[in-house]
Amino acid sequence: MMSPNSTCLNLNFQGRSWDCSGDCADMSSYMNRCHSCRVERGCFMVYDRTNYMGNQYFMRRGEYHRGSYRIRIYERENFGGQMYELMDDCDNIMDRYRMNSFMSCNVMDGHWLMYEQPMYRGRQMYMRPGEYRNFTNMGSSGGMRFMSMRRIMDSYY
Repeated sequence: MMSPNSTCLNLNFQGRSWDCSGDCADMSSYMNRCHSCRVERGCFMVYDRTNYMGNQYFMRRGEYHRGSYRIRIYERENFGGQMYELMDDCDNIMDRYRMNSFMSCNVMDGHWLMYEQPMYRGRQMYMRPGEYRNFTNMGSSGGMRFMSMRRIMDSYY
């Protein structure tokens, strides 16, 4: 369901665009991909598949860029082992990637909150863009283990 004045555009608000002011079960006839979105009024829910299926994303007034949030998580310290790249929130890395934790990361875009337990619970750590090679030196004795992460969407950094 979409509310008035939402616009879907190519990466960083360039290229073709499409304005929407109501529900649309399949926007593929207008665009096959949407890399940026601007909500001018109201709120709307966006789905990653047609007919309101798949993952859903609640969006309120603001600008959203695909690629504005990008992080690589690594199974071991110093960027070792298995690597996964995320551009969206993850409520449980065990369920999604079959990892019981990750020990280093590279925050390439955006600002993130890491949580020590699934479903965004427990102690948390703020991460801004940069390389984090070893979580054993963070937090209290024994370091931090992260099980979920979420993008900081409403920030003024």
